Amino acid sequence: MKITSLAISKKKGTVKTTVNKALLIKNHGFENDAHAGEWHRQISFLSQENIDAANKKGLNVSFGDFAENIATLGVDWKTIPIGTKVKLGDKAVVEITQIGKKCHNKCAIYYRAGDCIMPKEGVFAKVLNGGQLKTNDEIKFI
Repeated sequence: MKITSLAISKKKGTVKTTVNKALLIKNHGFENDAHAGEWHRQISFLSQENIDAANKKGLNVSFGDFAENIATLGVDWKTIPIGTKVKLGDKAVVEITQIGKKCHNKCAIYYRAGDCIMPKEGVFAKVLNGGQLKTNDEIKFI
């Protein structure tokens, strides 16, 4: 299980830009990310397998197109119970707080991608311990 992509955005409701590394801040989220702040959805996860499946259905999408902060390989996020603690990289720790979300209106992501899988497949977490993350960092359930 590993991180395959990190992504941030300056505005909510838009696709995120991929980065090679990002600073995860305790009780906040990623530095310079619009979704960061003092709430239960500080960061978001989506499996690379879901992104690949969307492409097989005819969409033309890549990392960050669904506004996920972290794309991963080898984790079926929607099966992970709320309250599960996850270690990312060397020292960052997050706690799963929400599986899926309600989509109130069609945002730029829907119009760019033609669909949005975050309401069904995305998982959200709060940051218990921060740290620098990079692609290919290991993921462990603790």
